[in-house]
Amino acid sequence: MTKFSHISVLRDEAVDMLAPRDGGVYLDGTFGGGGYARAILERAACRVVAVDRDPEAVRRAEAFATEYPGRFEIFHGRISKISEMLEARGIDALDGAVFDLGVSSYQIDDAARGFSFRQNGPLSMQMGSSEMDAAQLVNFCAESELADILFKFGDEKAARRVAKAIVERRKVEKFATTADLAGVIRSVVRPDKSGIDPATRSFQALRIAVNEELTDIEAGLAQAAALLAPGGRLVVVSFHSLEDRIVKQFFAQSAGRAPGASRHNPAGMLAQEAPRFALLTRAPVQPGAAEVSANPRARSAKLRAMERLVA
Repeated sequence: MTKFSHISVLRDEAVDMLAPRDGGVYLDGTFGGGGYARAILERAACRVVAVDRDPEAVRRAEAFATEYPGRFEIFHGRISKISEMLEARGIDALDGAVFDLGVSSYQIDDAARGFSFRQNGPLSMQMGSSEMDAAQLVNFCAESELADILFKFGDEKAARRVAKAIVERRKVEKFATTADLAGVIRSVVRPDKSGIDPATRSFQALRIAVNEELTDIEAGLAQAAALLAPGGRLVVVSFHSLEDRIVKQFFAQSAGRAPGASRHNPAGMLAQEAPRFALLTRAPVQPGAAEVSANPRARSAKLRAMERLVA
């Protein structure tokens, strides 16, 4: 396999917050390059079960099983299937779980995976074995649906113009490469003062849609939280507002911090369940200047954590 560089964002902060202890069982819900898993295994004489939907990541994990005999195991699948994967191996409780959401550096840096607009490659964007790829989306999706995807998952203000340009172009020739698609997007979206490439938001939106990332996150968080033993901790690192909003709302609800009653929100008047978790991060932990300087991809990361209360 081609070698790539991968740096786990907020790794030390995440493992400190997880607080692994000897004899514990911990979940690395997004194995990627194994940075979190290794740090957990080195911190305590514990066991780590990892999950990744990417077969390349699963292959990378094979070395861990040899390096940490009897202490590490990898599952190939989506985080929305955590419960059934762990149940199949007789694991019914966790002492902690960590998620590093979004796309990994391995996926971005491999042009053949089709995630990056900076390198030309096939228009895929599949993290695992999705039913569709990005080429199918841009070549066959209705213009209105395409515009909705770009706006909802990419916050692309020019979503309608981009969708129209894509549809007009595919009438002449179907899209096959990332460079081809990025060129069309750049032809209708002007660079802004942020310096972010005009194709960034559209590529993010297509990637999220192809891999159904947001629904996966919602299911994965709920299942991991349900598996935590009293005192167990859930730690999540997110990289954009859509991910962070899901995490923030799930944590607030789990900690009983739902909106109070008002005439505008009658649901707030209903009896609330006793909180199951306590928040460990009132505000998200973010990378320091040194980490961002060493790894610019860390700049938007936010870490949130909560702990299961004793029943």
